[in-house]
Amino acid sequence: MIKRLRRAIKAIDEKYCSEGKKLRRLHPLVEAIDTFFFTPDVKTTGTVHVRDFNDFKRVMITVILALIPCAVFGIYNVGYQANLTGTVPGDWHGSVLSFLDKFFPFLHIFRQTNALGCFVYGLCYYLPVYVLTMIVGLFWEVVFAGHYNHEVNEGFFVTGFIFPLICPPTIPLWQVALAITFGVVIGKEIFGGTGRNFLNPALVARAFLFFGYSGQITGDKVWIATDGVSKATPLACAHGGVEAIQNAGYTMFDAFFGFIPGAVGETSTFCCLLGAIFLIVVGVAPWRIVASVFVGGLGLAAILACFCDNPESAAALGPAWHFVLGGFAFGAIFMATDPVSAAQSNVGQVVYGLLVGALIIVARVYNPAYPEGAMLAILFGNCVAPLIDHFVVDANIRRRQKRLQAR
Repeated sequence: MIKRLRRAIKAIDEKYCSEGKKLRRLHPLVEAIDTFFFTPDVKTTGTVHVRDFNDFKRVMITVILALIPCAVFGIYNVGYQANLTGTVPGDWHGSVLSFLDKFFPFLHIFRQTNALGCFVYGLCYYLPVYVLTMIVGLFWEVVFAGHYNHEVNEGFFVTGFIFPLICPPTIPLWQVALAITFGVVIGKEIFGGTGRNFLNPALVARAFLFFGYSGQITGDKVWIATDGVSKATPLACAHGGVEAIQNAGYTMFDAFFGFIPGAVGETSTFCCLLGAIFLIVVGVAPWRIVASVFVGGLGLAAILACFCDNPESAAALGPAWHFVLGGFAFGAIFMATDPVSAAQSNVGQVVYGLLVGALIIVARVYNPAYPEGAMLAILFGNCVAPLIDHFVVDANIRRRQKRLQAR
């Protein structure tokens, strides 16, 4: 059956999408479907050097596997937080639920506070965002692949998986379409596609939302369970200090395991750490970047807490609270380690990670209007990563030249 399906895909490609055919521009789409579901049968000839068995497809699938704990728990937490309000959501979320209730009446039993009920409820928020992200993003990938006459690679599947996880669960769908369009086209394709972008496309898409529609993506608006019902995230309370966070009903336990409102996939530091262990063990995520972001951010947080004499300040939170709140862990593990936009040299990765970690804390402490600093810090780190690598390589060259001259 599988072989027949692949032969059918190959036949369609050769008959309608091969060189000189009318649908030649659709060849990247057909090729993407083939390589996504099957191992490519094209073999490299000539003088080649094989480093290991990992190819681009395996690396991307590995990242998606590492994100699954964050996604699964995030979906559950969305339903859990929505159930806490005790009301039915409005807008398109209510339409999704009404559709499911009409055509699948038995699903109403899942809209309860048990684990399965919360997960199914959360899917009603998450799936429309994810599906629209994939449809719009892949549309632009195919358009540019046809224009540049290159293949559609698997890079977007990671971007398309991450972007819904860093968005509010109730984000308007038209904003999703605009944001992922901006992220793919402006953040990646105009630079030549995957491997040539110097910014993380998912973060570029979120930055578009932040600067274009900041009123709906910051502060209390990060979580809106229902029409007229809002609930502030712990970070929105951070500038009142630890006491303000605790008075809002949040504990360190809830924040670490993710039972708090926020972006879909960023709330659970525990799930992020599970993904980090997996990525580091298989060698996909550079451990130097992850460790450096933690050291730079939490180290600065500890210093600020030691010298802060105002307990009602974000500077007084200390490293533990900064570690479990917002997108600190998610950004350090899944965003700052992007193999394209991060620093490449060993020393450069350390400097890059320290810079990103420190900037996250600086943005959180000194910018009350935007308490979550992970996005801006990582994008700034992306911008200076090539410069960091340049100075590291230049220093290595000068050091070797001095050794040669000494001989």
